[in-house]
Amino acid sequence: MGARRPGEPDHVKEQVAAHWNRRAPGFDADFGHSIRTPAERAAWDRILDLVAPARGPLDALDVGCGTGFLTFELAARGHRVTGIDFAPAMIAEARRKAAERGAAVRLEEGDAERLQFARGSFDLLMSRHVLWTLPHPEAAIDEWMRVLRPGGRLVVVDGQFDATALKAPAGSARSSAEYAAIGDQLPFLGGRSREEIERVLAAHGVRNVRGDSLEDLVAAQAQRMADEGLERRTHRRYVVWGDVA
Repeated sequence: MGARRPGEPDHVKEQVAAHWNRRAPGFDADFGHSIRTPAERAAWDRILDLVAPARGPLDALDVGCGTGFLTFELAARGHRVTGIDFAPAMIAEARRKAAERGAAVRLEEGDAERLQFARGSFDLLMSRHVLWTLPHPEAAIDEWMRVLRPGGRLVVVDGQFDATALKAPAGSARSSAEYAAIGDQLPFLGGRSREEIERVLAAHGVRNVRGDSLEDLVAAQAQRMADEGLERRTHRRYVVWGDVA
């Protein structure tokens, strides 16, 4: 199959957007998309302190922001935050929440692989559970680095789904009709290990690459699953970060 011509519809990304548009109204109610316990709160505070230690307000970009989880967390820490997402319904929900909270954040529709920002626009770029949804994840990393200033930081919060599970849990993105149609075109579908993402970032020129296994967050979420009577799911979670020269 030849390369897609400019302006020609991208079937894979249309399917991705369709899935998340459908999920947007109830997205925050799904497990893992909110902070509901003191242990989860403590874990996220540690994570954000680890990857974005206080050094004055930063220009931050939340790529694949969904309904704004990281966008609002970063704004609450005094950063100037822009959130982008490919699904219009996700952005609409994030904007509704921003208005409700009086949060001074910028929220825009955008493609994680083709950012509409000038080179060197941000000090900090974060993504959370985004790489696996992209048809060109390594090209996206190059694009993310492009918009970071020298000395800027790239942060990837992600995970690897249970490789022993025979099939994706009902209701999950991976079990949806939209992803069933395009899964073979998503290189990181199912997630990748922390070590692999560390190697990928380093190979793309990210300096001082480090990682953390987020054991406190995993434990907090496991306890919440038990408290809420939910089916236990085994996910490896991690954060990997590094700096742009």
